[in-house]
Amino acid sequence: MRQIIPLRCFASILLTGTLASCAHVAVQTGTLKEQVVGTWAYVSVDTVRADGTRQPMYGTSPQGIAVFDGSGHYILMTSRADIAKFASANRMEGTAEENKAVVQGMIAHFGTYTVNEVDKTITFHVTASSFPNWNGVEQKRPFAVSAEQLRWTTPASSGGTAEVILRRLK
Repeated sequence: MRQIIPLRCFASILLTGTLASCAHVAVQTGTLKEQVVGTWAYVSVDTVRADGTRQPMYGTSPQGIAVFDGSGHYILMTSRADIAKFASANRMEGTAEENKAVVQGMIAHFGTYTVNEVDKTITFHVTASSFPNWNGVEQKRPFAVSAEQLRWTTPASSGGTAEVILRRLK
């Protein structure tokens, strides 16, 4: 069956040399890395305990974005939707409680990534993070990707296994 590619997507393919820049075209062919490339929004980030119970790490409606480019760079930002504004309206004058809510309510990091096609893992090579203990660290995650969903797990995270689910932005 032949797939018709919209004209605007075809122009993007010619300019960038990659179909991955057209996230709205559901293409499942290619390597796992090619399938990961794109922009993703967070659906859920849950701690899954040994007994199967789930606890949302960033609330029931986490906000955030993950961007993976074709040359191996990424940026992730995850946040609770309900973080209160600072009373002072100045981020440099937050109270201890306000600062704690921000630190515990969001995480961001960027760097490069590699995909292992054989064991189906993605490794984040963290350049810098809002949690400085991750700076310079490699984090390997088993993952699965489809045209519309990216999912990975983080073992031994916050009293269980963290499960991250993202949806491709169109």
